[in-house]
Amino acid sequence: MKPYRRRASTLSVRRTLRRRGAQPKVVALGGGMGLSASLAALRRITGDLTAVVTVADDGGSSGRLREELGVLPPGDLRKALAALCGDDDWGQTWARVIQHRFQSKGEINGHAVGNLLIVALWEQLGDPVQALDLVGRLLGAQGRVLPMSAVPLELQALVKGHDPERPDDVDTVRGQATVALTPGEVQSVHLVPSDPPAVPEAVEAVLDADWVVLGPGSWFSSVIPHLLVPELLDALAETKARKVLSLNLAPQPGETEGFSPQRHLEVLGRHAPKLALDVVLADEAAVPDVSAREPLADAAKRLGAAVELAPVAGPDGSAKHDPELLAAAYDRIFRMHGRIGPWR
Repeated sequence: MKPYRRRASTLSVRRTLRRRGAQPKVVALGGGMGLSASLAALRRITGDLTAVVTVADDGGSSGRLREELGVLPPGDLRKALAALCGDDDWGQTWARVIQHRFQSKGEINGHAVGNLLIVALWEQLGDPVQALDLVGRLLGAQGRVLPMSAVPLELQALVKGHDPERPDDVDTVRGQATVALTPGEVQSVHLVPSDPPAVPEAVEAVLDADWVVLGPGSWFSSVIPHLLVPELLDALAETKARKVLSLNLAPQPGETEGFSPQRHLEVLGRHAPKLALDVVLADEAAVPDVSAREPLADAAKRLGAAVELAPVAGPDGSAKHDPELLAAAYDRIFRMHGRIGPWR
């Protein structure tokens, strides 16, 4: 489990990736900024990329549109589309446009342009997948974005110590936005409805993939929810694709405060005990010595996975992944751990 060193400049990494030719089919599961970071890296490696996005958001612009119109929350879908925009002028212009939020004293305040565009097409076409494909074509997105379910979902969590005056009591906390910032210790999460239908195209993408990437992102509110959709979990168990779990750079205030890297794996395993992984990717600075690496390796082994350590954090010291370094880490994993296939 030795960390590898940064051996090449980001420019040389790009040249290597461009020379590869045939590409792996990759499906990335998640939501929010964690999924966006993963997609920004993966689009540098492959043009055959599908994002499967959680649809439990109930905060901000998404929450308002969901409550008013009864639609899927569009925000995480919008962020995924923006992350798949190219680095040329067209792609970066459209990425900025769909991420733009109106500032006013009226009802439009806080709404993102991309949210309104996505919802408008949903209403026009009556098909969430067709509408997202159309937005992707407009943006020149380098990949496809799919919701994990075609119905809006509510995330609920059992939280110990949610009320500081009752530190030993377990309460039910409702709503993704609330769960993400909840005080106390999250014991488990579940979805309402408890047996939501998966989008068929998402299931097909997982079954047809060479690699499935789960994480990084808000652990209980963006990563684990995919494992609570029975058809998606069945597809993850059935697929011949290899699976990599990308850990966060640091615990998040609220839902994973105080979590060690191995504890992230333990809670994921409790929610999906039959799920097997192949690789766990962690930033080498997050597990700097043997005392941290051995427990992580043991937890990964219980999920069937090996640990890969790599420098993937951004240079500014924030808990954000660097897309070039993350791309290099994914590329190495795909080459070193992947099955021989036509894309090799």
